[in-house]
Amino acid sequence: MFEFLGASQNVLFSAAIVLMLLIGIVQAIGFAPVDTGFDADFDSDLLGWLGVGRVPLLVLLVLYLASFGLIGLIGQQLSHDLLGGLQPLWIAAPIAAVAALPATGLVARMVGGLVPQDHTTAIAIEDLVGRPATIQIGRAMPGSPARARVVDRFGQAHHVMVEPDNSGQAFVEGETVLLVRREGDSFRAIARGDHLLPGLDR
Repeated sequence: MFEFLGASQNVLFSAAIVLMLLIGIVQAIGFAPVDTGFDADFDSDLLGWLGVGRVPLLVLLVLYLASFGLIGLIGQQLSHDLLGGLQPLWIAAPIAAVAALPATGLVARMVGGLVPQDHTTAIAIEDLVGRPATIQIGRAMPGSPARARVVDRFGQAHHVMVEPDNSGQAFVEGETVLLVRREGDSFRAIARGDHLLPGLDR
């Protein structure tokens, strides 16, 4: 068996199986995230047929490696039994690579309802408009933005440059403001009006 798996005509298929197992082991012990972001339009018939968007991309990669390796090894075994020898890798590999595509898509569609979907927390920078931001570094004045920290709806912090939307205003460090629009590389904001109010815990 090991002689068959290690044959030069099968080394690529065996390597695909080994790589698939290594990815599974790494995932099992938690050294790599399962959620692989992929910003694309999954309405494409071809991508949908291949299973893209139905399962996380890392799972799709594992399925393809498994399909490629198994199809290649099974094909070589059949060639050995029926034709008396293994096919050269330059013949067997392209055939297995193409055959693995529909096989991967089929399996992805079958397990799509069982595997957690990708959930990306990436947002467009414009989505920060309407959220509160806290001035962290500097004094924000018209024409002179300061660095502020804003948390998006997923709880992820972003650091942006902020300046007052109204002339004559200024924001100081520690003040929380409301982002009202984006202009170029910075945001315009208005005061919330509560910065100078005494805190209830004081």
